[in-house]
Amino acid sequence: MKLTVTPQRLPEVLLLTHDLYGDERGFFAEVFRESLFAENGLPRFVQENHSRSRRGVLRGLHYQKEPEAIGKLVRCARGRIFDVAVDIRKGSPTFARWVAAELSAEAGTMLYVPPGFAHGFCTLSDEADVIYKVTGYYAPDCDRGIRWDDPAIGIAWPVRAPELSGKDAAAPLLAEADNNFVYGVTT
Repeated sequence: MKLTVTPQRLPEVLLLTHDLYGDERGFFAEVFRESLFAENGLPRFVQENHSRSRRGVLRGLHYQKEPEAIGKLVRCARGRIFDVAVDIRKGSPTFARWVAAELSAEAGTMLYVPPGFAHGFCTLSDEADVIYKVTGYYAPDCDRGIRWDDPAIGIAWPVRAPELSGKDAAAPLLAEADNNFVYGVTT
């Protein structure tokens, strides 16, 4: 497996690109090798989740606060998504800044969103299957969100009127969010 790791404008967020081996039948891709990920400084992942969304669905911005903070490795296995990470670490020089990447199976790309960052995505294709590995288990008591259209963040989403869950529609602004991340402090 060949893996290219590219820090993004928020350098803790990483774009990972793997090789695709294609022919007239389709393609083959090795998308995860624990030893290669470790060699590139990525953490250990303990769980994998799968969601399917139709065009115009927006999920996020989600995070788990300490002590159950998690990192996510996001991959779009079918379709295309606009994937976003927002720095929510108080005191960070990039606090409230965001970075986005378009992910698709055909591009062979994944986005690593570390703890201390909120994550969200919207579906650009008719349907999208999103598979993401996480560094910790789901902890409902630490599960939090931030409003997708918070003007203090100013994400340039490629959808004007997204379809949201009730939970995401009611999420607070970053200024009011229950967030205990502090830049330079890890537990």
